[in-house]
Amino acid sequence: MKSTTPMRSEAKTTALTLDERITGALVGAAVGDALGGPVEGRPPEQIVARHGGRISGIVGPWDGDDWRTARPIAPYHKGDGHVTDDTLMTHALVRVYGAVRDHLDAYAVADHLVPELISTPRWIPELEADALPLQRIFLAEKWIVARLHYGHVDPREAGSGNIVNCGAAMYMAPVGLVNAAHPQAAYAEALDVAGAHQSSYGREAAGVFAAAVAAACAPDATPATVVDTCLSLAKDGTRAAIEAVCEVAVRHRDFESALTPLRTAVTPFDTVGPDYRAPSLGARRPSRLHSIEELPIALGMLLVADGDYRHAVLGSVNYGRDCDSIATMSGAIAGALHGERAIPATWVTTVAEASRLDLHAPARTLADVSRDVFVRDTARRRAHESAFAALVGRP
Repeated sequence: MKSTTPMRSEAKTTALTLDERITGALVGAAVGDALGGPVEGRPPEQIVARHGGRISGIVGPWDGDDWRTARPIAPYHKGDGHVTDDTLMTHALVRVYGAVRDHLDAYAVADHLVPELISTPRWIPELEADALPLQRIFLAEKWIVARLHYGHVDPREAGSGNIVNCGAAMYMAPVGLVNAAHPQAAYAEALDVAGAHQSSYGREAAGVFAAAVAAACAPDATPATVVDTCLSLAKDGTRAAIEAVCEVAVRHRDFESALTPLRTAVTPFDTVGPDYRAPSLGARRPSRLHSIEELPIALGMLLVADGDYRHAVLGSVNYGRDCDSIATMSGAIAGALHGERAIPATWVTTVAEASRLDLHAPARTLADVSRDVFVRDTARRRAHESAFAALVGRP
């Protein structure tokens, strides 16, 4: 697959400011996360049976009022507009950027993100209580704390040995936004940051997702240019999976017809297997041939929807499996492409109120940081240009 561009019509480019794109991406990611949370881990046919059809908006817990004791969900209140760990980690990374006010690396994870997870209680929507974020995040994210805080592992190598999943990729949107319209820089920075958390194709997905968000911020960005950028940067199984899924996606105009074909396309690269709740023995192990499922499907849904936020996110949610992370990714990219105006306002209000979160504050912080970083980058670039000119004897 050389390019997605000739294979379908382009979505209209939206003229937006940096602030609007950052807000769209972060709010879009949180809303997608909240919509996908209550059906995470379920296949599409079970979602239809439970809800009497495809999901078209915010729904309640899978087990209704029994969510407090129902396994495997308890004690988390998933649904009713509550964000999950995807958003908690994304907002934590924004706070790290707010503290550092420059590019991040693996050491920033050790010095700033780990304290964020273990030191300051915050409102956890799914627990309906103030708690340390560490008490909500998944084992693959708790790995960061175990390796860096207790194990004192070199942050650049701490991700080695962790299960390979979408844990690092799911919160990399801020890296793409700080590097808005510069996907190559976003890719490199995300790989560095994610090295403290993941290895193999989990780390690669983090880099490519950050690049996708950065590419979506370009003034002339479209779904096709975002996917083409991802294909130009992605390596090994990640690239092959994106290519396979997107070749199928461009043949569909609605997510209903695309659900099964997209799953079929990603299956050869997915190590989890058909039963999301019972992964195969080879699941989540390092490989150059495989890919996480979430990023290729998110990009596929973006193409199916031609960039439309609502369509892309609902396709991601109704796909099931790890759909909160898929919808987080597709929501971030579609939000960056078209801004908050593309996100149903009732969804934004419900998620903010139900989760007791200011969904716009992280965007304001990151927009300010992005400007500071650009100033720093410009000064560094000019210093390099001056030094290089002196080396080659050019005034």
